[in-house]
Amino acid sequence: MTDSFEQIPFGTDNFADNPEPRCPCLLLLDTSYSMQGAPIEALNKGLIAYKDELSADSLAMKRVETALVSFGPTQVENDFCTAHDFDPPTLEPKGYTPMGEAITQGLEMIRQRKETYRQNGISFYRPWVFLITDGEPTDEWHHTTALIEAGENSKAFAFFAVGVDGANMEILKQISVREPLKLDGLKFKALFIWLSNSMKAVSQSVPGDVVAIKSPEGWAEV
Repeated sequence: MTDSFEQIPFGTDNFADNPEPRCPCLLLLDTSYSMQGAPIEALNKGLIAYKDELSADSLAMKRVETALVSFGPTQVENDFCTAHDFDPPTLEPKGYTPMGEAITQGLEMIRQRKETYRQNGISFYRPWVFLITDGEPTDEWHHTTALIEAGENSKAFAFFAVGVDGANMEILKQISVREPLKLDGLKFKALFIWLSNSMKAVSQSVPGDVVAIKSPEGWAEV
């Protein structure tokens, strides 16, 4: 007789089949015109590396859920799903930089996903929000500072901002409670491998525990 757990497919998003705690990660990615060429190519390769790293870990496959919102214009590329169902899109640069809209929509997605967990009796880790941009907002963004500060203070999520060459780091400092990081060149692959390893470390802990995360040295300017 086959043990029942062996019949559960790795990474299934069905809560009944996969009642593991969830570790949500929201990616807010700038796809405005200024990202064209080498930056968008490196970003797309980084997303593939992120998926591959998560897929290599059987526990992270079941626990880490990723959602992706691109902005330029704002578009939900992927709603929250485990690595098994996360299909990295091929992002194309177009439009402006509606960062305020993307942040607002992304934080609402997190709120809704957490409510879904609660309704299904699924425990969850503190969500991570990862914003990457090479410019500055072309829409109203000041309201997001209060949203992010309130979310950080209540531990509703952890918000990280990364500036690619050309990013307005002063605005990112106003948006993010945490000190924004500057990407070293186009080391998107190293960034996303670090992010996936961080997600794996969180997913292997007990929800609520403090997890030591490795330094971003290797992809961020320090």
